[in-house]
Amino acid sequence: MNKSKLKTMRESFHILEERRNNLMEYEATKKLMDRVKKIRENSISNLDNLIKTAKTNFETNGIDFIFAEDSKKALSEIYKLVKDETVVAKSKSNTIFEIGLTTFLEDKEIEVVETDMGDRIVQLDPESRAPSHPIGPASHLNVEDIAQIVSEKFIVEIEPDPHAIIKVIKTDIINELSHCKIGITGANSIAAEDGSIILVHNEGNISLLSMQDLHIVVVGIDKLVRTIEDAISVVKLETIFATGTTVPAYMNVISSPSKTADIEQVLIEDMYGAKKVVVIMIDNGRSEASKKCRECLLCIGCGSCVVSCPVYNAVGYDFGYRGYLGGRGIALSRFIENEKTCFEGGLFFCTLCGLCTLDCPVEVPTNEMIEKLREDSVKSGFFHKKHYDIVKKIKKTGQPF
Repeated sequence: MNKSKLKTMRESFHILEERRNNLMEYEATKKLMDRVKKIRENSISNLDNLIKTAKTNFETNGIDFIFAEDSKKALSEIYKLVKDETVVAKSKSNTIFEIGLTTFLEDKEIEVVETDMGDRIVQLDPESRAPSHPIGPASHLNVEDIAQIVSEKFIVEIEPDPHAIIKVIKTDIINELSHCKIGITGANSIAAEDGSIILVHNEGNISLLSMQDLHIVVVGIDKLVRTIEDAISVVKLETIFATGTTVPAYMNVISSPSKTADIEQVLIEDMYGAKKVVVIMIDNGRSEASKKCRECLLCIGCGSCVVSCPVYNAVGYDFGYRGYLGGRGIALSRFIENEKTCFEGGLFFCTLCGLCTLDCPVEVPTNEMIEKLREDSVKSGFFHKKHYDIVKKIKKTGQPF
């Protein structure tokens, strides 16, 4: 990421941090943090049972449930559902980014339209390799950058004014959606005992996607909790730390396809919303992580850690793995991919300062995870040669110089 984009990103982070800090001293926020930490710890300790419970209750509710052991299986199942389409639309989702769905479908000549404003901007920018924040994907682009990107894409002169930019992109997305029958989203949380999907958003785009004929939900097993009440607590805390507001504009709970029973209480499906809902639940290394590095699954996806991380603020999305940014993303990449990916993503970038943990709503001990993974990485032969040279000098002379 170049200096200009890093500067813009840091300025965006500063605004976000100020909004968030205003809520940190509230007693309600502190109680919610304690509650959510317990919810997440309990969930990660009971993943196998929660997966079985979710499967049973989704199927009872009329939602198709597919379990994908890895990204290859997930992509294969999604392709079976969308192969006859020329265009599909999606929302912001780290899990979808993780499995490389957009590239996979575009290679098969299926257009993928981002409906989140920030993600759509990043998608239109040939220089942006990844989002810079899980909630604010275009945090590294200033208004002049975005106006230029949009002007070049749509061959029209657009002033560097947010309202003008939004008008053009919104019109483009709505036009694309008119050709879509399939909406693909992630999920912020999954209530296993209720068989319910919880999604939060501010723009309203997820509501549009969930109203398509087919709604596909791609979600990792780490998003599982027991009940809707638990799920709401998780997404409320995520909103506080991600946006500095107490509640999002929209909080959707989806528990079945569209239906009505207004005529003699006879249940009829296919009213205004989705005719079919399919949940594709992905493991993709998470079960292994739950045994070897379980703390990395506690994350609620707020992005607070990268806002405070000195390394991320210095290098941007070069420190992390796909949509999972910063040190926690590096830790997770070890299990989603392998030790080589973990090393190349910036395993040795981290200063081990622990600021990310101090600002994490569930206190994910990222620096401790990184330290352990470094030890394993060195044993496996993935380390920097200069570090090895320093070690040799210390052994030989007692000092690194």
